[in-house]
Amino acid sequence: MRGRVVTIIAAAGTSSRMGGLNKLFVELDGQPLLAHTVGVFEACPAIQEIVLVVSEANLQDAWDLSTRQGWHKVTSICRGGQRRQDSVKQGLLQAGSCDWVVIHDGARPLVTRELIEKGLAEAKEHGAAVAAVPVKDTIKVAQADLTVRSTLDRSLLWAVQTPQVFRYDLIYQGYTSPLGEATDDAMLLERLGIKVKLYMGSYENIKVTTPEDFALAELIYHRRKRPG
Repeated sequence: MRGRVVTIIAAAGTSSRMGGLNKLFVELDGQPLLAHTVGVFEACPAIQEIVLVVSEANLQDAWDLSTRQGWHKVTSICRGGQRRQDSVKQGLLQAGSCDWVVIHDGARPLVTRELIEKGLAEAKEHGAAVAAVPVKDTIKVAQADLTVRSTLDRSLLWAVQTPQVFRYDLIYQGYTSPLGEATDDAMLLERLGIKVKLYMGSYENIKVTTPEDFALAELIYHRRKRPG
């Protein structure tokens, strides 16, 4: 992958569903969850710089963690916004002009180098690429009264993850266009008519949102560490 590649790690959430715990700093195998997430990108040769976006309350803790971990690629730690898309936009502004942007959730500590590099390869070919996995469950659309309106064709449904990888000019256009709410970065490009390529993510690449998610992350992490 030629050109400057910057990762934006979106970690400005409130941990509202973690029962009072700050999920970013809950320890997984003796290290804060956020350290595992950032560490994968720090160790990935394809990444040149990392911009870490956190809440105002976590700014000092994030700087202290970066110092302790000795992260050389973390060039900026900035305050996020009210919504995820506001936080990513702040990270994009901090990153400045580059060639490729990799956007990843801070609460996905089980990302791998392979997922990052696959996303970059797909983005090089298509301009925009998003990790995703086929859904396992049947998905129904409900009415306001919780009666079923319709059942979707599961064979066409994918659960979107991060990393999401973009050519800089495309994602910059997406984030500087007034296109309303977006629950992920790719939505902004889709609304502009830009095609986004899905590539196979991993069912282990979970987002830690609840204590149950954290317990599953621990299980996966320790299984990976076992020989064989």
